[in-house]
Amino acid sequence: MPQILTTLALLALAVLWGLAAQAVGTPLPFMLGPLVGAALIATVLPHRLPEGYRFPTALRIGFIAIIGLMIGAQVTPALFSDAGNYALSFGAVTLFVGLAHGSGYAIYRRLGGYDPVTAFYASAPGGLYESIEMGAAAGADVTRLMMQQFLRIIVVVTVLPLGLSLWLGGPVGSAGGVTLARGDVPWSNLPVIALAVMGGVVLGRVLRLPAGQMTGPMALAAVLSLTGWLSLEVPQWLVNVAQMVLGTALGMRFTGMSRALLARGTGLALMAVGAMLAIGGALAAGLHALTGEAVDVLVISLAPGGVTEMALVALSLNANPAFVTLHHIYRIVLTVLVIGVLARFTPGRRDAPRDR
Repeated sequence: MPQILTTLALLALAVLWGLAAQAVGTPLPFMLGPLVGAALIATVLPHRLPEGYRFPTALRIGFIAIIGLMIGAQVTPALFSDAGNYALSFGAVTLFVGLAHGSGYAIYRRLGGYDPVTAFYASAPGGLYESIEMGAAAGADVTRLMMQQFLRIIVVVTVLPLGLSLWLGGPVGSAGGVTLARGDVPWSNLPVIALAVMGGVVLGRVLRLPAGQMTGPMALAAVLSLTGWLSLEVPQWLVNVAQMVLGTALGMRFTGMSRALLARGTGLALMAVGAMLAIGGALAAGLHALTGEAVDVLVISLAPGGVTEMALVALSLNANPAFVTLHHIYRIVLTVLVIGVLARFTPGRRDAPRDR
């Protein structure tokens, strides 16, 4: 019972945090607001939580699947009208994965002093849960690994939309009121959405898709959309709830981490993500010269994290969010394959330095 009451209390607070972030005008307010609020509770007031508390995994997976449905419904035949350029853009993603992983490893190993195994998996520019699972099995420092992987996503979905807003002279993505959902979806659609969520999650597990809790529903919605069998429409209020749940779950990941460790990890994440975004920006400039695609859209497609927010930002730039999402899915799949192969050659673990 204390676990359930704590979860309900956190979700109630998430509504307030989300509304406050929306009032301030932050990107993805219904995710970032609850994320920051939950992270503060996890790091400043952990003694207020029940012993051994963990945010419910099933609840998180269910709402991740809803986001996947929303994105998958944007896959239409028109998306593949310029498929000829995909060879170039996917090639750029391939190059990005190698360069980003290498730069991140150098930062975590040389500047952070992390052991080789932890630095290797912490610097993976994709495959959040896969890199954590494989890293744990290889003997990485799981606390540092989880912290850096989650911080990678947090930094990207916070810094990139803000940077684009400054560059373009106006708010983008959810900060500009852009959404992939609809506000006029009838309540009678909810059973269909629930069935699609369950079917998509099962599909992701059966096919062993990377991040299957999201890519499974996304693939199912894409197939339904491309074949014309069914167009899934997700109501805006449900998307907002999904973001609040995911933000709270992500913030609670910091439970038990010392503030000194978190501060140090944040500094390293800013350097690593900064290097990754610089690499992505350089590749985007080159792709722009070859394909004529807008630089900002290409930067979003190469950013190492935040599929949902990147799709929202893409929509505000009049770009198909499914185009951006396809590149992110390819990045995730490629990263998981690469770290699976290279894991055989990673050196043995050494003890990581203690934080004082």
